[in-house]
Amino acid sequence: MRKITLLAATTLVAGAAAAISTPALAGSPDGKWQVKVLGTAVLPDGKIDTIKSIDTDTTLGGTLATLNDVGTRANDNVVPTLAVEYFFTKAFSVETICCFTQHHVSGTGDIAGAGLVDHVLILPATVTAKAHLDTGTPFKPYVGAGPAWFFVFDEKPGDTARALSVDKVKMSNKLGFALQAGMDIAINDKGLGLSLDAKKYWVKPTASFYQDGDLALKTRHDLDPWVLSAGVSYRF
Repeated sequence: MRKITLLAATTLVAGAAAAISTPALAGSPDGKWQVKVLGTAVLPDGKIDTIKSIDTDTTLGGTLATLNDVGTRANDNVVPTLAVEYFFTKAFSVETICCFTQHHVSGTGDIAGAGLVDHVLILPATVTAKAHLDTGTPFKPYVGAGPAWFFVFDEKPGDTARALSVDKVKMSNKLGFALQAGMDIAINDKGLGLSLDAKKYWVKPTASFYQDGDLALKTRHDLDPWVLSAGVSYRF
């Protein structure tokens, strides 16, 4: 799956580069379309919001029931991102982003360092409506907001979860919300520019752990990542 993720990201970047280099797409700082190729840091939280159910007759549930301070966190990641934006006017646009980011979930507190979930591959399908401020300079700040649907693939029990007899883990797809702020910086009058972007997401997926088909534990998590991006843009 990591090879598939890398291939998908490479394809996105190659497609954007091909679009930028196509002579038919005459660049302009006032064009209707903008494509961005970005490097993105995904900084999730991942702490437990609610323990929805626990079966103390299972190995995992029985073990956790004896502990007082049980928490979780998700690791950070850096990935390539492709953004496509359409400007209805100089002041208003709609943008969508595409990236895949992979994470694992580990324990905190009494289970610090425990491997709970591995290979969590997330596609944060996001659409934001953006308002732009024309400063009369190459620097154009913006703010935005919109829905985000987090699609989750390929999750597997971590080492500690497997040692506690967990043979299956499932994380839910979930609808969330994103706020956005950033700045586009024009480099020339041919549409080339730089972009700086920050998004804050609010999304609460659930994680279900199974032992021999029985639901041992179900938790809801504050995934709530910060997503920080920087890269090049082309407007045409």
